This record gives sequence, C-alpha cells and structure tokens, in this order.
Amino acid sequence: MSANVWLQMIENNPGHSDWYIERFRQMAAEGNDLDGEARFIDAMVPRGANVLDAGCGPGRVGGRLHELGHQVVGVDLDPALIAAAEQDHPGPTWIAADLSEFDLAAMGVTAEFDAVICGGNVMTFLDPATRRQVIERMSAHLAPSGRLVIGFGVGRGYEFSEFLDDAASVGLNCDLQLGTWDLRPLTSSSDFLVAVFSR
Repeated sequence: MSANVWLQMIENNPGHSDWYIERFRQMAAEGNDLDGEARFIDAMVPRGANVLDAGCGPGRVGGRLHELGHQVVGVDLDPALIAAAEQDHPGPTWIAADLSEFDLAAMGVTAEFDAVICGGNVMTFLDPATRRQVIERMSAHLAPSGRLVIGFGVGRGYEFSEFLDDAASVGLNCDLQLGTWDLRPLTSSSDFLVAVFSR
C-alpha cells in the first residue's frame, strides 16, 4: 500500500475522490466562502501573475485566481480531481502529476511562477518520505523573486517545526508565519500554519 495518505484513502474507498469533488461543489452552491487562499495570493502578486496551484484538487483556489486575471497552472496527483477542475474551472492549465517529481519545463509549460500556493492540507497527505522532495520541486518552479505559500493544520502527523526544518533544508527562507488565511497571527495555540517562503 502507498504511504501517500490520499492514495490510501482511494484504495480503501474507490469513491473517495468523487465524494470530495461533490463536497466542494455543494459548499460552493450553498454560498460558502471558499476563497481565503485565493484572496491571500491575489494580494501578494501583481495583476496577471503566473501562479502555480500545487495539489490543486478540483480547482477551487486556482479557478478563483484565474477569475481574478492570473495565469494559473494546477497540478494534482489524482486524475479524477484534475478532470473535475477542467470541468468546473475552465481556463487554467490543469495537469495530473506527482508533486514529488513534476517538472513543468519538461512538459512545455511555463516553469517560473510569481507565487506557488499549496493549501488544503496537501502537505499532510504526502508520503512522509517525499515531503522534502515536494517542497524542493515547488521551490524549483519559483521565479527569482517568487514566493511559496504553504498552509496546513495541526494533528495531521506533520509537526510545524519539522516542516519548517524541511523547508530550510532545501534552501528556503521563511519570511512570514500566520495562523490563518485571513492574516491572524500565529500563536502557541494556533491550530493552523500559513508559511510564506522565498529562495
């Protein structure tokens, strides 16, 4: 069995991806605010920026950033989620690929990004053995002045301190740590981390 938690969930429940897709479609239909990450990134980058949505799922974040006028590429391991992104959020370039191995330049896709966003607890679904590789691959796709933004919650098997050490080990500088996507400060009681990195 794969050590990737998302693949384990699909193996244990082949309908998991479809459930996840419909869950977010329903939340959107109900008018829930699903745009926190997109607002965060939109405030950081110039108009028409190149943005990579790493672990894009069914396109919630990247789709909104595209609507705001940015050039978006989304990458996700799960082809079912990529298919949903293509259906629900046409416009961005959606690619099914493993975040620990992807090389967009080799695929003929814009390879330098003003921002790379990895939200949705993606880091906690990875095979732990690939975490540093994934951070390195995301970092490798940054423009020289680009920034990498990663957010995930506590209690998911990846301590914030270990994550920050992993990011530092691949040459990233942590410029900012917050406790939420709406810019609340990180405290000792925060149950979520949003970290902004530069190279």
